Amino acid sequence: MVDNYISEMNGYILRMAEIDDIEKYYINYTPLDKELIRLTGCKDKITKNEICSFVKSYIESNDKYLFFILSQDNSIIGETVINEIDFYHKHANFRIAIFKDNYRNQGLGAWAIKQACAFAFNNLMLHRLSLEVFSFNLRAKAAYIKCGFKQEGVLREAIKSENGYNDIILMSILSHEWFNSY
Repeated sequence: MVDNYISEMNGYILRMAEIDDIEKYYINYTPLDKELIRLTGCKDKITKNEICSFVKSYIESNDKYLFFILSQDNSIIGETVINEIDFYHKHANFRIAIFKDNYRNQGLGAWAIKQACAFAFNNLMLHRLSLEVFSFNLRAKAAYIKCGFKQEGVLREAIKSENGYNDIILMSILSHEWFNSY
């Protein structure tokens, strides 16, 4: 198990999930922001038991990590996840979500992405971090590029939206790219 990693920026905190966070985390799902559902593809209704199981599974695991982004008033306003870790090949999957629109477009996403990358490459000693982003999620794609991720492929028309079928963009960052940038 890794120590509870903490980073701070302008009063916002990024730290590993704790069991006492479940209630504060669940609040974001009652109801879940419609734009977040559209941009991430998550289901629109999640039960408290599902949230509890999800958080506990990350806390009890040493091969997947859930970080919460906390606002100045200690509310959970977002998350980053490093999962599907393959320690032999030294790669993992990454995702991020800022739960409410009023916290988007403030640089929090880019800051949290950079902190998650630092954790993946410095603490977990990974070589590669990858993700998928919907082609219509331009804000997320721009944040990933800003943080050093590169597009490496496209799953053509792999996701259905209100406007028809859209692509899923495959992106990744390698450890040497990260270390050369930061």
